[in-house]
Amino acid sequence: MSKAFTKEVEDSDDEEMPVALPNVGKNYISPQGYANLRHELFALIDVERPKIVDVVHWAASNGDRSENGDYLYGKKRLREIDRRIRFLTKRLEIAEVIDASVHFGNEQIFFGATVTFQEESGVERTITILGIDEAVSANGEVSWVSPVARALLKARLGDVLKLQTPAAVVEIEVTDVRYPAPVTG
Repeated sequence: MSKAFTKEVEDSDDEEMPVALPNVGKNYISPQGYANLRHELFALIDVERPKIVDVVHWAASNGDRSENGDYLYGKKRLREIDRRIRFLTKRLEIAEVIDASVHFGNEQIFFGATVTFQEESGVERTITILGIDEAVSANGEVSWVSPVARALLKARLGDVLKLQTPAAVVEIEVTDVRYPAPVTG
């Protein structure tokens, strides 16, 4: 059977699994996180995709595409880029940008707060509550839908809260709440 009549199948293991949004359907994000996603989207559209299209065009002009690595890899990479562009576009469309600096000086915890809390064991942790698409746990950032963020949201400095962990329920005390300072122009 000729290769011209076979359907190209995409690898399912390189499928990007989007982070599920909570039932409320909001996608809160900081201004910096929104700018980063927009930058990535435009870099893909304006820089990376055109380069790959040129490579695929050049590789296709070389003849037999069935054994042409540049062509096959280029087509696969184009699918990956297009998938990421669709994902970023959808996320940016539903994004609700929240500027945490409006809460500067506030002792209540809202989106964008950097919170220090102490567990009953004496361990002290500091986290920043950010959006689903921008939180990096290695940097001490958690998504606003994470269990720890949900426990902390709306609490105030000095509050003692119960946090459900996989091992047990732990009491935590909020010891510090900070927000970024407003930018004056």
